Amino acid sequence: MIFSNPLPVSRTICWIAALAAGLLVCAAHAQVVPSATGPGHALWAGGEYSNISASFPYQSGQRLWGIGAFADYHVTSHIGMEAEVRFLRFNSFYGETEDNYLAGPRYLVGRFGRLQPYAQCLAGIGKIQYPFAIGNGSYLALAPGAGANYRIARRWSLRGEYEYQFWLNSPNIANEPAHEITPKGFHVGLAFQLLR
Repeated sequence: MIFSNPLPVSRTICWIAALAAGLLVCAAHAQVVPSATGPGHALWAGGEYSNISASFPYQSGQRLWGIGAFADYHVTSHIGMEAEVRFLRFNSFYGETEDNYLAGPRYLVGRFGRLQPYAQCLAGIGKIQYPFAIGNGSYLALAPGAGANYRIARRWSLRGEYEYQFWLNSPNIANEPAHEITPKGFHVGLAFQLLR
């Protein structure tokens, strides 16, 4: 069987370099000390539990569980960036696993007491180890999602999120139907505010 080739290492390095450059540009400040500061410019980091509909095998209803880590940088009170990694290794279907390495913009709707809803659209790499050890693949993943943060203390926040991913040109297995892999599901996590 023929599988898609994993993304070349040079392309992966370019993606990581572009993400790092984007975050540095967002964080850059002028050399003059500001006369006042407003809300925003916060860095949060945390961990999460994920429960995802694997989407492979097609129409199987198989759910993968796993853990992940994320970092959110709020440029303003409404605009931010998120980077996340996720490792779905539990409740697998005959050895199937999925990993995600995603980053992208995030829009913070506003605050409603301690609740802050958001929407985001991440992009990056989705990796899969197919069941029965038939192979693996790496694909460009697009992941729109929405959720909310709930502030439980000054520097601590709970979060819940739903995400729907599109793995482009997947699974790309010869002589098989082209049912694109679309993992989707819920994530719950705990975040700590590192910088303010």
